[in-house]
Amino acid sequence: MKIGVAGSVGLDHLMTFSGRFTDSLVAGSLEKVSLSFLVDSLDVRRGGCAANIAFGMGVLGLNPILIAAVGKDWADYNAWLSRHGVDTSHALVSTTLHTAHFVVTTDQELNQIASFFPGAMSEARNIELSPIMDKVGRLDMMVISPDDPEAMLRHSEVCRQQGIAFAADPSQQMARMSGEEIKLLIDGAAYLFLNEYELALAMQKTGWTDHEILERVKYRVVTLGSNGAKVESAMGEFVQVGCPKERSKTDPTGVGDSFRSGFIAGLAWGLSHERCAQLGALIATYVIETLGTQEYRFTPQEFVARFSEAYGQVAADEIAAHLK
Repeated sequence: MKIGVAGSVGLDHLMTFSGRFTDSLVAGSLEKVSLSFLVDSLDVRRGGCAANIAFGMGVLGLNPILIAAVGKDWADYNAWLSRHGVDTSHALVSTTLHTAHFVVTTDQELNQIASFFPGAMSEARNIELSPIMDKVGRLDMMVISPDDPEAMLRHSEVCRQQGIAFAADPSQQMARMSGEEIKLLIDGAAYLFLNEYELALAMQKTGWTDHEILERVKYRVVTLGSNGAKVESAMGEFVQVGCPKERSKTDPTGVGDSFRSGFIAGLAWGLSHERCAQLGALIATYVIETLGTQEYRFTPQEFVARFSEAYGQVAADEIAAHLK
């Protein structure tokens, strides 16, 4: 299955705050917030939504095609992704801008306050899918993760015009995009990925009801935090899976991206939606146990053993058949 992954590539600046953000919020004064937090640590790691998704698919043995705008400082990151199974040969390299930067502070309750500087990502609107497909062949699926909004809308339109199945993942760009832009992005998607808050925000911005959003896509995948994820369709399909027990809660950054990487890998393997969601949930669990979005490691044997522990031996045997 030939899968393109479009979206951001960036460097994550990860900071931890030993208290709780909510303890510094004053009821009745939220319209004028001015806060500063003394953080306990700072780590700089590779990140970006498309890079995280593609990395996860790569370590599972797939060879996703990264479709992204990257900075002139790309060489080291390029080598890293290539070494982990990602086809980076079609990335647009900026001649003037540096790779995007994501800055996030996480408190002791795993709440996060984040900012994102797009850098070279702002050039993603210059990427054309047709020349890429002229070289690699027609895509079987396109993953449209958070990116320059114009690029996201253009990619979804090309997919609709050419009949290419696409997965819409507005997530971090939901706050920036208008209701009309969100409608244009998700309409006709084979899969729509959201968390519970993003679903509520999509309803608020588009004016569509929960069911109207469901009717606009083939399948909707909603992540539920520690409660796992659910897959549903307007035709009545409903699947919900739980999360494997984590060994630690180190950092939640990139958990949603990693879930998507596992889910889409399952689709590429022809697995059921239940197995896809379980696969995504286990990859997400590995990420929450590590600092950094691409720092998790496992052998096929270790992965299958944890999958069996969480979901049973029959489910693990289905996964094992596809792991290299």
